[in-house]
Amino acid sequence: SFFLLALIDDDIRFNGYQCILLKNVMQLSVPAKYDEFYVAALRKRKERIAQKPKINLENVSELLESANRLFPLITVYREEIAPDSCWIGRVARISNSSLLLHEIDPAAVWDEKPRRHRLSDITRVDFGGAYEEALLLVGGELKAGKAQLKHGR
Repeated sequence: SFFLLALIDDDIRFNGYQCILLKNVMQLSVPAKYDEFYVAALRKRKERIAQKPKINLENVSELLESANRLFPLITVYREEIAPDSCWIGRVARISNSSLLLHEIDPAAVWDEKPRRHRLSDITRVDFGGAYEEALLLVGGELKAGKAQLKHGR
C-alpha cells in the first residue's frame, strides 16, 4: 500500500525516510531532474545509506509497527484532514482501526497522554530525519511506563 523513499534535503544530504500511500501518487519522474548532480554530491560528501531499513509496507499498521521498532520517533501525516500538520511521537498502541501515538511537541516536551488517530486517515509516515533527531536530543527518550507498544489485534 505504501512505498519508501530515502529523502535528500535542500543541503544535498540524506534526511531520513518517507513512506507515501501509493494510491495518492499521481505522477513520479524517475530519474529525478539533475539526479547525476545529487549522486555526485552525495558521493563526494561520503553520504551513504548504511542499509535500507526493513519496513513492512503492506499496510499502515505494519508500517507503523516496523518503523516504531527501528526508529525512536515517527511522524504521522493525515493530509486529507489536516494538510499542513503532522504528529510526531512513539506508538503506544495499534488496533484494527486506530493508532494511539504518544506525542512530543515542537518544544520537545512529551505529552502526558497519547492521542488517537484513525489508521484510515494516515497518508504518510516519516522517520529517521534530522528534525525527529533534534526533538529526541532535546526531549529525551519517552520515560518508561508512559507508552509501550501494545498490539490490539
